[in-house]
Amino acid sequence: MADYDLVIRGGTLADGTGADLFEGDIAIADGRIAAIGQIAGSGAEEIDARGQLVTPGFVDIHTHYDAQVTWDSHFSPSTNHGVTSLLMGNCGVGFAPCKPEMREQMIDVMEGVEDIPGIVMAEGLPWNWTSFPDFLDALDQRRMDADFGVAVPHIPIRVWVMGQRAVKREPATARDMQRMAALVAEGMAAGAFGFSTTRVIGHRTAGGEQLPVTTASEDELMTIALAMRPHGKALFMSASEFDTANGFSSEFRLLQRIAQESGHTVTFPLLQYDEAPDRWLEIAEACANARAAGADMLGQVVGRPVGVLMGLQLTLHPFRGCPSYDAIDALPLAQRVAAMRNTETRAAILSEYGGRLDPAKYPAFMRYIHLCYPMGAEPDYSPPESRRLDNLAAARGMSLPELAYDLLLEEEGQAILYFPARNFTRFNLDVVRDMLTRDDTVLGLGDGGAHCGAICDGSMQTYLLTYWARDRVGERLSIPHVVHRMTGHTAGVMGLADRGILAPGMKADINVIDHDRLHLYPPRASFDLPAGGRRLTQEARGYTATILSGIITHREDRPTGELPGRLLRRAH
Repeated sequence: MADYDLVIRGGTLADGTGADLFEGDIAIADGRIAAIGQIAGSGAEEIDARGQLVTPGFVDIHTHYDAQVTWDSHFSPSTNHGVTSLLMGNCGVGFAPCKPEMREQMIDVMEGVEDIPGIVMAEGLPWNWTSFPDFLDALDQRRMDADFGVAVPHIPIRVWVMGQRAVKREPATARDMQRMAALVAEGMAAGAFGFSTTRVIGHRTAGGEQLPVTTASEDELMTIALAMRPHGKALFMSASEFDTANGFSSEFRLLQRIAQESGHTVTFPLLQYDEAPDRWLEIAEACANARAAGADMLGQVVGRPVGVLMGLQLTLHPFRGCPSYDAIDALPLAQRVAAMRNTETRAAILSEYGGRLDPAKYPAFMRYIHLCYPMGAEPDYSPPESRRLDNLAAARGMSLPELAYDLLLEEEGQAILYFPARNFTRFNLDVVRDMLTRDDTVLGLGDGGAHCGAICDGSMQTYLLTYWARDRVGERLSIPHVVHRMTGHTAGVMGLADRGILAPGMKADINVIDHDRLHLYPPRASFDLPAGGRRLTQEARGYTATILSGIITHREDRPTGELPGRLLRRAH
């Protein structure tokens, strides 16, 4: 008779606290860590982890699996990269509460903001809920490969209460605010981890309309935040912009007042923008000062540039909007590639490249090819300037459009161009390192489940362990620091006291990783969503095992079929 359900032998442990690495065994029983050290007893199953890194399961606080969770049993791509707990309902978008007449509108919002195809959601969402507590009850029936929590999103709350007045972004009345606050409090009582909103003017519906919440007043936000207080300290997450036109201070001070008066943890995206490359640091310093004054505020940061991916199978590429390309856009990829290789078609598309783009359909950065890089078979998220397309074109004696055209046809049309849109102003990742080492930041913004045809940052955890803790030339980050930022720290911010640290009594969510062999493959388009919908996925090599509640969910980088993941309801 075995003494334990599972024993991990001889691994190098990063315990999630940031403490130094140490070697030891981990014994698991009944879904919990039973002991750590030199384990004499046997396990019903044992993993030889000698020479490998053993970490807590990764906790991701910023995902958008609100739709995918209802039809899929796997949170891929996140669970391809060691994530065992996650939070959805971010950026104010979601599907509950939702009256039947609101469904099409909520799909339109999610498609516009998070680039999830509308047809996918129309076919895949079961809509077996109306209220937010109903939604959680429906999710309670799901069996997944990671645990998951949900935040109450602002948009469906506001539309539920105000109807078309919300769509027209009319100011909420005092009664409207109280009704919204009551719905959020109801969601908190049912187990939500907090509340999310968006203040980003660029966030639009699929039809190009501004969102119902972007101009919501401080009174509205404060009324909601204070209504959450009886349910304990929670997350108040705002996708806020800090623009130079108005100065970042007015928006920041609004969030600071909410943090101070409500006592909640207020988070917001913290990114570097080309047009104001040092603004992120001003915001971070203001955040540090606010924290010193007692306001719990954290900037959400990413571990690499926020990169837009462009390709013939993806949402965007430089030649969309050219009439001769648009005429063949609906062809299957192989036929489209063949057509684009035709000399006359190539000449026509290239001659049309400089034409005006319809701003309602295409973002201007779609033509920023001078700032793009080939993604290639070995993805490099910090490429040298010599690989930038303007420099490659000059070296090859070609025009930029000609080079971009030819690159997109490589790999039989599956090649991808990488545009590092944020955090790459000075063409290196030094600013990202600074962000990752601050006490006033938290790792987030991976957006797993969203941006299906343009961004694939749900692989962030693997990138942190490879680039930052192993491969970076120059100042690296230590393995204990990187692991802490993905485990103990994010679990603490989310309010999960039972995971994120390797210690007896903690939940047995664990990764066993061959760190020397860990490798990140390039993103690829997959067509495995409902209605044959497309999404970007990204795989890794080197995850010997991912363990959730003591059960191995992934072995040698592949799912085992075990689905111990459950809905998490926040304890009050």
